[in-house]
Amino acid sequence: MLTLRERQINAIKQMLNLNSQQPKALAAEPVWKILIYDRVGQDIISPVISIKELRELGVTLHVQLHSDRDSIPDVPAIYFCLPTDENLDRIQQDFSNGLYDIYHLNFLAPITRTKIENLAAAALHAGCVANIHRMYDQYVNFISLEDDFFVLKHQQSDQLSYYAINRANTRDEEMVALMDSIVDSLFALFVTLGNVPIIRCPRNSAAEMVARKLEKKLRENLWDARANLFHMDATQAGGGVFSFQRPVLLLLDRNVDLATPLHHTWSYQALVHDVLDLGLNLVYVEDEASGGARKKPKACDLDRNDRFWMTHKGSPFPTVAEAIQEELESYRNSEEEIKRLKTSMGMEGESDIAFSLVNDTTTRLTNAVNSLPQLMEKKRLIDMHTKIATAILNYIKARRLDSYFEIEEKVMSKQTLDKPLLELLRDPEFGQPEDKLRLYIIYYICAQQLPESEVERLKEALQAAGCDLTALAYVQRWKALMNRSPGISQATQYEGGGTKTVSMFTKLVSQGSSFVMEGVKNLVVKRHNLPVTKITEQVMECRSNAETDDYLYLDPKLLKGGDVLPKNRAPFQDAVVFMVGGGNYIEYQNLVDFIKQKQTSNVQRRIIYGASTLTNARQFLKELSALGGEIQSPATTS
Repeated sequence: MLTLRERQINAIKQMLNLNSQQPKALAAEPVWKILIYDRVGQDIISPVISIKELRELGVTLHVQLHSDRDSIPDVPAIYFCLPTDENLDRIQQDFSNGLYDIYHLNFLAPITRTKIENLAAAALHAGCVANIHRMYDQYVNFISLEDDFFVLKHQQSDQLSYYAINRANTRDEEMVALMDSIVDSLFALFVTLGNVPIIRCPRNSAAEMVARKLEKKLRENLWDARANLFHMDATQAGGGVFSFQRPVLLLLDRNVDLATPLHHTWSYQALVHDVLDLGLNLVYVEDEASGGARKKPKACDLDRNDRFWMTHKGSPFPTVAEAIQEELESYRNSEEEIKRLKTSMGMEGESDIAFSLVNDTTTRLTNAVNSLPQLMEKKRLIDMHTKIATAILNYIKARRLDSYFEIEEKVMSKQTLDKPLLELLRDPEFGQPEDKLRLYIIYYICAQQLPESEVERLKEALQAAGCDLTALAYVQRWKALMNRSPGISQATQYEGGGTKTVSMFTKLVSQGSSFVMEGVKNLVVKRHNLPVTKITEQVMECRSNAETDDYLYLDPKLLKGGDVLPKNRAPFQDAVVFMVGGGNYIEYQNLVDFIKQKQTSNVQRRIIYGASTLTNARQFLKELSALGGEIQSPATTS
């Protein structure tokens, strides 16, 4: 069964093959072509298709739509962009300049009739109607980062951010445009999956606005006999990604849980995102400076072809460090083996024994030489992960991230702290101001009732540590609202797993950046479900529960559907969990761990996690500060 990512790759490859089926024989010479994309198109292609794969598909040149381009005759030009006015103006400019002889126009979102007519008029005026071979709506307007993880925007993602959705002076038309943008991408996602979902979401939230609009869009498409995009539904051959059962789309609002996006983390992928700004599966790591000169940051590609990354991205950091050490030793053993074989080849004497030994060694050496390319690739990946892990280790040491993780897990699981929080916040050696603020906000959110005097003392300590307290005004208002809506406040009860120190892992931290991991046991994180995972479990199991029973239940396949949950509903095997207002790798990893536990030999269950944007704690804190700033000095509505 194809994953979401594979289906998107197939759709893009078909487009690059001039929208005809890919030839079965790979030996067939590809048609050479050029690819012209806008920034959105670039973001969609770059995590799923490498430059090498583009070459194999016959793309000799890939350029930005809004760059200066020279005329290239006789070669098909594939356009891959959104049908915005700005992009269409540029395409019309290309028509009138006669840049290419063959145009294949592929739009990421459906193009309106008026815009097609304007484009046709421009082509007629430029006299290049015959040069436009094909025009397609490609329903791939989302970014696949993993087989089961997607986001809607990378560049200019602040248009769909938590701040954009929650700010005070958003005009109605801006909010409608923002919601339409999310709905169009989710619609494209389900066209790619080939399934019509059942939609669940909390009432009176941004998620409800998205749900209502998406249901309307799906229903209109299903009942339009000519334009129905779901005729290959799961009931027919070659059906959707999911099994014969329909998936549930669980739309959630970021307001359900503000603590997790600020949480310090201990798993590899989430740490890379938190401290090194992982973006589109690419991370830039600065080389160690030599001779005082700062080297240019080196790009590290963390894709699915990297076996080590796929195995360990969800592992706790000390486990990753040990695994890198093991990989390095296994590589050194292979290298030693080759060196040994080389020296044993210089044997003297022509005796039969020597001759047979040489034959045996030759065979082994041949095998070793044949495995050299894999060995070289292994060495490259080990070096890359050593570099990334060393950079993370330096941050852990400098900012005491291990202690923050441990304390936050205790706060979330309502355990008593070894030291009072005030003492920790006053300690000048204890992390950066940003880390202290993140810890305080999590403490404030998780505590049931805090005395005003304690809040003031903690705020003073934060101010003395150099923290910007603007975000607190918004968090205070948010908490007051949550306490008034019991359905939501129950969902945000953190159970927190807590941690168990097998051997105090500051040993690992004190080892410095040399990867000497002997005697270091990792900090075992107890399995626990975050609020998002708990809600997902209740919705998938169709359990009766005070908070999820009230969620909307929308079925686009019903002509006159209500929005109340039917009485006896079978549990869902498959779910798409979508976070309106920004997601993170911590929630994604928690859902991955949860669904692994639920697999049985008979039942394959799947969860796809998606978000309007992907934010790390620093970016999310910035958004909270911007919202807090609006409360402190209300902006006039324009």
